[in-house]
Amino acid sequence: MISIQQFTFNPISENTYILYDETKECVIIDPGMYDAEEQNTVVKFIKEKELKPVLLLNTHCHYDHVFGNKFVYDNWGLKPQFHKGELYVLQAMPGYVPQMGLHYELSPEPEVFLPETGTLKFGSSQLELIFAPGHSPAHLCFYAAADNFLIGGDVLFYYSIGRTDLPGGNHLQLINSIKNNLFILPDDCKVYPGHGQSTTIGFEKQHNPYLQ
Repeated sequence: MISIQQFTFNPISENTYILYDETKECVIIDPGMYDAEEQNTVVKFIKEKELKPVLLLNTHCHYDHVFGNKFVYDNWGLKPQFHKGELYVLQAMPGYVPQMGLHYELSPEPEVFLPETGTLKFGSSQLELIFAPGHSPAHLCFYAAADNFLIGGDVLFYYSIGRTDLPGGNHLQLINSIKNNLFILPDDCKVYPGHGQSTTIGFEKQHNPYLQ
């Protein structure tokens, strides 16, 4: 069984997730830690739980989801894994993030890119890849079928959806991704988004104003 630890970090209030199971292996998804205090929070949690980070995953490469990539690499030697269609998003960051008044430590680039479909294994658990572009050009979600939850990034939110006015965004593509790739999951599947509170597939099917 996978346990989930959620942190909310950085000026954009991004949700960072650590998934771990009884083997103590863990996966760090979308590390958004921005300053020393937030970095220390992650280190403290991992040490207290005696976890071993084995994967660093990015749902997509907008700055608020990758602020902590370099810190994870420096501490645990993990390079990020994401879909290759997000690489140019990552590479563009040094050109504009400082102009927003934010500091950005250069993320390492992947040695391994993730495909649109497939599975990732850690410990005795596995995550299924779900391709869901629209908020960003090659966004991936991570579905734990055995535990019936989705790490959804910035695709589907409680009563909302990801914004599509950023470079690489496409509103129609996002709606199609949600309806065709996420709404096929069980109604009671819990969705842990990149911002805000968790929700379920069934609730959003019935109540999300963008998807009626």
